[in-house]
Amino acid sequence: MAISNDLLSSTLFSIRDSEVDELYKKVAFLDGVRKAGGVETEPGGIKIQRPLAIQEHSTITQLATGYEPVNLAVNDVLRPAIYDWADFVAPIVVTKKEEMENSGEYAIVKIVEARMKSVMGMLRRELNKQILVGNSTVLTSLNTLNGNVGIGSATGFLEHLAVGSQTNVVGGVSKATFSTTPGWQNQFQNGGGALGMDDLYNLYIKANSVAPMGDVKHLIMSETVLSQYRQLLFANERYIDTKTLDGGRMALAFNGAMAEQDPQMGFASSVAGTVGAYMLNYDGIKLVFHADGDFAVSPFEYISGTTARSAQLYVKCQLVADFLGGQGVLINAG
Repeated sequence: MAISNDLLSSTLFSIRDSEVDELYKKVAFLDGVRKAGGVETEPGGIKIQRPLAIQEHSTITQLATGYEPVNLAVNDVLRPAIYDWADFVAPIVVTKKEEMENSGEYAIVKIVEARMKSVMGMLRRELNKQILVGNSTVLTSLNTLNGNVGIGSATGFLEHLAVGSQTNVVGGVSKATFSTTPGWQNQFQNGGGALGMDDLYNLYIKANSVAPMGDVKHLIMSETVLSQYRQLLFANERYIDTKTLDGGRMALAFNGAMAEQDPQMGFASSVAGTVGAYMLNYDGIKLVFHADGDFAVSPFEYISGTTARSAQLYVKCQLVADFLGGQGVLINAG
């Protein structure tokens, strides 16, 4: 029985959000940012623009007699951070030969499902790798949390340096220019070779002290650091219910923020050791998708000059920063 393009297309639409393949690797950032409300949608535009309030507007004049002159020196408090979109696509293809060799009832649909799993998993892994580490050879226009990496004229968000000494350019706004602006300098902690609870608490307290909104929602750790954290809490583990991810499953937490491992973490730091954990507040870090580019699946169409037909899995997105002071990076912790 011939399977129509419409049937194959509807199959892709129905399984887009629920696929796992045998090459699966955990994508902690992508899952965590959606769960915590860190995903936004833009209807269009050539670039993404985010307004930043990074200076005091005016100064205070104390009045002793009431006749003192008022200091009217002011600054424009808003400065835009501007980001380019990152676009990428992967095809899902079936040939006439495959259709004829799998001509049992709906057999070709199962092939399409398997290929959808493979393509979706591949895109999610590559996207997650670029965001956490910044070493993708394909998604080079997508921003990264890794402050050691340069992306075109921009650089990674979270530097492995103390507050005040960071110089990366994020969204066209230099951290060096606003080195005394607490919301534009990320928090940093060097574990000194082994994880201690004081490392996590120091990072957490510093991040929340300058966060204008929200709280730390997510700790993405290397497998080694998460293992050490579990050992530190062996007698008094803390858990958070992750109903929206997997009903009833319990996940390790730190001060209410979900703590989990990602196989991409544990990469080399330019300062010392490896990057062991990111501490993220998703009110300040956002993954912005175009309204028509959130893993959008196009209908199947025949490829001219061949016996094959294909659909496209299209993504248009960018990682953006609204404030960095509420974010933290932990290095050299095991």
